[in-house]
Amino acid sequence: MKKLSKKSISIALLSMMLVLPLQGCGSSTDKDAADKDGIVTLKIYAQYSDEDTKIPYDYAVEQLAEAYPNVKLELDVQAQDDGQKLQTYAATGNLPDIYQVSLNQINNFKESDNILVLDDYLDSTGFGDKVYDTADNILYNNDGHCYAFPYAGNEMVLWFYNKDLFEQYNVAVPTNYDELLAAVKTFRENDITPLSIFAKEKWPCVALYDTLATGLNPAGVDALDKGTALASDDAYTTAAERLHELVKAGMLPEGATNLNYDQAASLFYEGKAAMFINGQWEIQASTEKLGDSVDWMWYPTSNAGEVSYAMSGGGAPGGYAVSPYSENKDLAVEVAAFISEKYCEAKYMKRANPLLAVKVDSSIEKEVEFPAMMQKLSDSLDTITSYTKFDWGLSNPTVKVALEDQSQFLLTPDYTPEEFVTEIDKAINEE
Repeated sequence: MKKLSKKSISIALLSMMLVLPLQGCGSSTDKDAADKDGIVTLKIYAQYSDEDTKIPYDYAVEQLAEAYPNVKLELDVQAQDDGQKLQTYAATGNLPDIYQVSLNQINNFKESDNILVLDDYLDSTGFGDKVYDTADNILYNNDGHCYAFPYAGNEMVLWFYNKDLFEQYNVAVPTNYDELLAAVKTFRENDITPLSIFAKEKWPCVALYDTLATGLNPAGVDALDKGTALASDDAYTTAAERLHELVKAGMLPEGATNLNYDQAASLFYEGKAAMFINGQWEIQASTEKLGDSVDWMWYPTSNAGEVSYAMSGGGAPGGYAVSPYSENKDLAVEVAAFISEKYCEAKYMKRANPLLAVKVDSSIEKEVEFPAMMQKLSDSLDTITSYTKFDWGLSNPTVKVALEDQSQFLLTPDYTPEEFVTEIDKAINEE
């Protein structure tokens, strides 16, 4: 065995002395320790870069000062670096007491034991009772555990429509597939594009197929992504057949798969298309362009006599997490839950955003009025029964690519539902 010199041993011992203090190190405050004024300082790593993040955070801190006068938050502004700074904190044992995380960070940190499991705290903080019944997908990770208190709610795909065009051509707003097909034929006969879509991007293609699928199976593309359903199942085959029939009937603009957002939106804004599909974030732009002439409808894709309140879209786990090494762990959990709840209140009151993880008291006076379509959406949140996934939320990469490609192909008249079903099932079975 090679002997080490005294110099080498000294260097090794020094290295150990530098490394050992980092093991299990968390917050810089001592457990239950406070300064001479009884103040406990908690470090928090959070977004604070624009009005959408500064206003809710500042409001939450103001409310915290009233509810927890003995707590002071020391803010470390989240870097726009895809989580690299937070990863460095974890690697060096310097995680803040509270920190914001996305799904990817949750998955990384749970493997390295750098994130606290919050299951038992959902009851003790009361946070679990305040979350929307349909928000399990953003509260719990795929492994069934909660790792962060979420504040962002589920987003969704909406079918927008021009009320003036429907009235002008005496077309009833469709509530099911048969009425939708009839509306498509009427508009096409009058040289009006029935539905505009920016299908040069693939996610709207998946979303359009998903809105038809959810009318027949509420799980939509989420079940295909998880492998709990096949495209050859009746609901998914029927959805493909119906989309093919609508395309053949002329539902989409010419060259739909070559249209970008600006081109597709212009058709709708200029009154050349009766309907438009996009996320709910389209509400502001469509309101500015069409005023009271625009509204959104529940997906008209169910069978006659049925109405589906299952929505295409969704969200992912994320929000305020707590370091398992915090010297004030229980207090940090209480504060993280509180901040998340108040963050939601501020988004509702001050940012005209009702898409939240936590139910907000509707009697709270809004400082910014919602556009009519957003108010309608806010009033309808309790009606929604479930959410699927956006294209970017699909977790199975093989199925994701297949759905993107085949859904886009399905928007061309010569591509058959049989080809779609075969390729999607092939991707699912590969996994």
